[in-house]
Amino acid sequence: MQVNSGRSRIDRLRLCFSKLQVDAFLATHLPNVQFLCGFSGSAGALLVETARCTLITDSRYAFQAREEVSDANVHIAMHGLLHGVAEALGRHRKRFQVAYSPSHVTVAQQATLQALGGPQVRWVGDGDAVERLRAVKDPGELVLMREAAKLISEVFAGVLPEIKPGVAELTLAGEIEYAIKQKGGSGTSFETIVASGARSAWAHARPTCKPLRKNELVVLDQGAILRGYCSDLTRTVFLGRAPASVRRLYNAVLEAQGAARGAIRPGVKAGEVDAAARRALKRHGLARYFTHSTGHGLGIEVHEMPRLARGEKTVLEEGMVVTIEPGIYIQGLGGIRIEDDVVVTSKGAMDLTSATREFLEL
Repeated sequence: MQVNSGRSRIDRLRLCFSKLQVDAFLATHLPNVQFLCGFSGSAGALLVETARCTLITDSRYAFQAREEVSDANVHIAMHGLLHGVAEALGRHRKRFQVAYSPSHVTVAQQATLQALGGPQVRWVGDGDAVERLRAVKDPGELVLMREAAKLISEVFAGVLPEIKPGVAELTLAGEIEYAIKQKGGSGTSFETIVASGARSAWAHARPTCKPLRKNELVVLDQGAILRGYCSDLTRTVFLGRAPASVRRLYNAVLEAQGAARGAIRPGVKAGEVDAAARRALKRHGLARYFTHSTGHGLGIEVHEMPRLARGEKTVLEEGMVVTIEPGIYIQGLGGIRIEDDVVVTSKGAMDLTSATREFLEL
């Protein structure tokens, strides 16, 4: 993925320096590095200072880094990334405060950084500064996310004829993943979920050799990465003619998703969106079967800020992209989940995914 607004993102990060009371910022989480400077390799750290920016990587990525990164100097570390960071910090002879993300650095790595940086370097927690920047998508990112959502919606529509009795869950998952690549996706946002029958009550079931059977629910949770950005879509179908009781359950989940979507707008707390979905399910006596959060942020990673969960205080802002995915899971019967990707706009939630939400009996 080429990042066209890397300098503005780095400059926006620098605006956090005074609040954090630091002189520099070290990004070690690869999605954060990619967001800030465009580097997509598997080994890298970005040191952002007030007047310069340095990408530290190794010799495998010497050519790639210089092609992808235009807003940072590229430093090839010969003795490991942490030694490379220390070399970049070695220019400073006076006390120097550097922000870093403790959640993305192991205890051993932090100890190594402290030892290599020397007594003049003081390490300060970053308060998820980059993740907060990433939560609000810029116009270029929204274009990419619409394309990723369109891709996965088309993949689901294309695979519908393959959802039939006798087909193994793993075979169907493979068809989905092959279709993603055929349509230009670089891969899946996560391990594709195909769960049928009683196994559909496992919210994060892995596909198995189990064949799909008639008169079963089938949950399909799929996501594609397109030009560095993720999509995430879940649909639940029924093989055969569904009994009225299953139709009622499906309609209740669909109502809960609509209630959550209707609650989304700038200024609303993330927890209020989750509460809207739970109230809808409670009216149907199904709240106890909803066992996970209503949704999550989406972007370079499939799970980002904000989290749409109980009590979450994050305030939604225009430009945030989130999933809305209420579900119910009943042991012995199965599960029903409906998930779409939406962007927060001044007028509320706007759908990015477009696959039909109609209850499909195949």
